[in-house]
Amino acid sequence: MSHSTVPRRTTEAQTAAKIPAQSDAGAGPEPRRERKRAGRLSRRLRFRRDRTLILMTVPALLLVLVFNYIPILGNVVAFQDYDPYLSENGFVAILESPWTGFHQFERIFADSAFRHAVQNTFVLFFLQLVLYFPIPILLALLINSVVRPRVRAVAQAIMYLPHFFSWVLVVTVFMQIFGGAGIIAQTLRQHGYEGFDLMTDPEVFKYLVTAQTVWKDAGWGIIVFLAALSSVSNDLYEAAAMDGAGRWRRMWHITLPALRPVIALLLVLRVGDALTVGFEQLLLQRQAVGVEASEVLDTYVWWNGIRNQDFSYAAAAGLIKGVVGLALVLTANKVAHLMGEQGVYKK
Repeated sequence: MSHSTVPRRTTEAQTAAKIPAQSDAGAGPEPRRERKRAGRLSRRLRFRRDRTLILMTVPALLLVLVFNYIPILGNVVAFQDYDPYLSENGFVAILESPWTGFHQFERIFADSAFRHAVQNTFVLFFLQLVLYFPIPILLALLINSVVRPRVRAVAQAIMYLPHFFSWVLVVTVFMQIFGGAGIIAQTLRQHGYEGFDLMTDPEVFKYLVTAQTVWKDAGWGIIVFLAALSSVSNDLYEAAAMDGAGRWRRMWHITLPALRPVIALLLVLRVGDALTVGFEQLLLQRQAVGVEASEVLDTYVWWNGIRNQDFSYAAAAGLIKGVVGLALVLTANKVAHLMGEQGVYKK
């Protein structure tokens, strides 16, 4: 009897031990969902918790809505023969303007001036991408290598200062230096040499525009890179120095990898902004250097839309620019994902 009861008790204990496991397994994902829901807050509680931050963002959202999204509805005039004089109300004039379909786009693609403006835009973009984009990175590395805080602060202030100058002042400064009556030309004439006027030379104009952009905005561009470098722990540099790594190897293996995500992000944004290469800067120098050298998409849209009052034609050109810019952003972001970077948004 004692021998027969032992296996029975053991079997009952094993069965009792298996019951909770079977009940948990049979429940499936429901307990997990309940625990997940229990860890979440309801929308009402989240709103009460974050209402101050939400209220702070409302003015910014309204500004973006009024000045960025509502004007998108005006692109409908690209498919019309828009006449603002049909009514005193611009919205009513849109409703009363006749529809022309894709007629404005056909005019654009048949216009050689539009193709020339696109060509100039991409030439300036590639020049600025090659000659301008690396300079803020190099300046950030240079400032980051300065040990004395006072020297670093003075260098940052000097580099930041031109960003606050208007384009009128920037063009005036370059004219006083590189113009026909500028300092360099006058000095050459005083010493018996022939002067020059780079401000009216179409051949060097694209390089001059790039130099103006570098002088004005390169110092401001290093802010993002310095912020990324400030997050790098000094322990990494100390450990690399103890292992015998010199300054260049520390920069190559620690500093540049820390900047890589920021470089990828800004490069994607820069590619998306490829068709915007300084409207005011080029408009100020349009008469001096000529239309052939200075005409880009922004000035082309302005000239046809504002000066010639061909609003539908200009709206169609602007719409093409926006679509191409969006395609460039998506393509560049996909390339960033393939390279292992996050880009503008995650996969």
